[in-house]
Amino acid sequence: MKTFDDFLAHRSPTLLGLGEPTHWTEAFPLFRNEIFQHLVLEHGYRSIALESDCLAGRLVDRYVTTGEGNLDKVLATGFSHGFGAFPSNRALVEWMRAHNAGRAPEDQVRFHGFDAPLEMASAPSPRAVLTELHGFLAKHLDDVPHDVATIERLAGDDAAWADEAAMWDGAKSKGDSLEARELRLVADDLASHFERARPALPDGGDLLARTAVGLCRYHSLMADTSPERMGRLGAQRDAMMADNLLALPGTFVSAHNQHLQRRAASMMGAQWWSAGAQVAHQLGARYVFIATDFGSSDGVEDPAPGTLQAYLAATVQDRELVETAGIDPDLPARTGDGRGYLPFDAVEAADAIAFLHRV
Repeated sequence: MKTFDDFLAHRSPTLLGLGEPTHWTEAFPLFRNEIFQHLVLEHGYRSIALESDCLAGRLVDRYVTTGEGNLDKVLATGFSHGFGAFPSNRALVEWMRAHNAGRAPEDQVRFHGFDAPLEMASAPSPRAVLTELHGFLAKHLDDVPHDVATIERLAGDDAAWADEAAMWDGAKSKGDSLEARELRLVADDLASHFERARPALPDGGDLLARTAVGLCRYHSLMADTSPERMGRLGAQRDAMMADNLLALPGTFVSAHNQHLQRRAASMMGAQWWSAGAQVAHQLGARYVFIATDFGSSDGVEDPAPGTLQAYLAATVQDRELVETAGIDPDLPARTGDGRGYLPFDAVEAADAIAFLHRV
């Protein structure tokens, strides 16, 4: 990992991001695991944040710090998007648990999800996070606004919120119903109650408060039927990601390049400000982003001459970092495979690129 050591020698990032061009190739999370272990052992890093449900991730963190739970169940329920089934994520969790065993809490490594509590094509009911936030506040404070019965009544059937048809058709979303609008006010009231009493409260309430408000906003946007709908949904998700990351200083972050790059994300014809752009706006040079990409793979054509990926294949050693300052920003990206691989095309939006010759 000498190239990472050299790269970090003159940087002290508050957040260090490592992107990937696809979620569906194990080479990238395995590479991430290796980098994270090196950062822990050689650079003193003590936490990692993955593009996974921020609330479910608490189960993984409890497992790696205390051993609580069954590993198979933790992997199944502590990750969103099916990521718990990846061997690379099992290996990460196993390594973190083994590393933490017998260590004092302040010396342990911590696990975080930083994504909103969403799935690929659906968004859950806000009932669970609102009732948990209400319970958290009621345990420590008097005069908590509203009551759990009101939340349960307004939320109704969870399945109606999580209907996958609502992802593609705003008219089928519950997000603009009278009940949904009232729940947004409940979320705002509970979050405001938390903010006013924050110094007297233990850790954990901030995540619940911002997630409750953000998820209610997301459902409201799901009910949008304008042409800007998908871009607004993407922007809300990435804004929630950014808020979660800003609450995790000193963390190594792993996610898709699109989320971590310091410019707008682009997908399905829509554009929005990425989490990386939001974080960079707040942290400036204290946010450091390393993109990754690859040269060859079964089922993917080799990069055409004149593309960024062809340049990297010809000039960079396997798994080596190259700083973007020396790369022509006008080099076009290769063509993607249409199955989830999005070639990196934002040289100016990264500090470096880690290139894997074959995956």
